[in-house]
Amino acid sequence: MAAQPESEVTPAQAGLLFILGKQDGVLMGEAGTALDMGPAGISGLVDRSAAARLVERRADREDGRAFRVWLTQKGRTVLAQAKSDAAAINATLTEGFTSAEIDIVARWLTSIQDKFPRDPTREPGK
Repeated sequence: MAAQPESEVTPAQAGLLFILGKQDGVLMGEAGTALDMGPAGISGLVDRSAAARLVERRADREDGRAFRVWLTQKGRTVLAQAKSDAAAINATLTEGFTSAEIDIVARWLTSIQDKFPRDPTREPGK
């Protein structure tokens, strides 16, 4: 995969930022579940995002073994840009379609996810 310009984030990093934008300070496991990632995957994503100064990892106050992930100021700025970019892409993708048509496509895509769930035994490295 080609290197990303410093100002850009990967789709996975954007996903993490969107999750933290809804609820900052989530447990790493919760973020992993929301992104359909196992422990190794979310740990690597948080490591890369922390190295890019988008997030910081802090020990949970009640469980010293658990870590929570928080947005940094840079992460908030990048999140705002990612939201703007996503809105522009969504506007282009849905142009010319009625709300009813978009609802049908969304329902179809959801049914695919339900019918073909991720198989954690097929993850790389397992």
